[in-house]
Amino acid sequence: MACAWGGSWPRQPPYVLTQCPLPRRLTPPSMSSPVSKKILIVEDEHDILQLVKLYVEKEGFRTVSAMTGTEALRQVKQEKPDLVVLDLMLPEIDGIEVCKRLRSAPETAMLPIIMLTAKAEESDTVVGLELGADDYVTKPFSPKTLVARIKALFRRLQRKPEDSPAHYRYGDLVMDLARHEVTVKNKEVPLTAKEFGLLEHLLRNPGRVLTRDILLNTVWGYDYYGTTRTVDVHIRRLKQKLPSLNEAIMSVKSLGYKLKELDRSA
Repeated sequence: MACAWGGSWPRQPPYVLTQCPLPRRLTPPSMSSPVSKKILIVEDEHDILQLVKLYVEKEGFRTVSAMTGTEALRQVKQEKPDLVVLDLMLPEIDGIEVCKRLRSAPETAMLPIIMLTAKAEESDTVVGLELGADDYVTKPFSPKTLVARIKALFRRLQRKPEDSPAHYRYGDLVMDLARHEVTVKNKEVPLTAKEFGLLEHLLRNPGRVLTRDILLNTVWGYDYYGTTRTVDVHIRRLKQKLPSLNEAIMSVKSLGYKLKELDRSA
């Protein structure tokens, strides 16, 4: 039975732990294993924090934790995590502001962020995506689902060179897959993991209509059950960062998007 944690629960015990069976055994991660990456878990509810740590570490990831926004920013600077699981409602500095500060700093502009939010309203999740979160999970949630999304995000960053061409070119834009880098007129444009994956899929399929569902399942890397508004938000952010694509990325009514083919004869 999938366990669900989060939401507006009382901070005093008892908690209903019987609905959430714990992993039977923790396996220490192999130091040479590619999954032995460091994840910062930022959550002010101690029981949820410990549960997420347990499931994440069971999969071989290393973890560090923080229970306030201030501590989260300090841990990012000190520990240099590979990914951040960030709760929205935090004391001192909330998750929205933490996300904004991480995205505005060059050294953390492309740090993968999965946002946890107890607010199910679309406007709240859109705000997080607008600020640069790569994904979000709404409380109450299953720890197994969160782990699956963490793995999916890392898979986007661990692409093997033989899986795709080394480069994509579109006018003055160059995407270097090996370096996970996008440049326009030789100037690098920082993109988040999801923005990078979305642009890659568009460049790989010029002239083809890509539905929102196809983009969600392909770029997000799992069976996505969230709103398709997620795609629209990421497309808008992509156009803001790459103004040369404003006219090139075309909206197809009621379907999705397509990248206009370049006129090679011009």
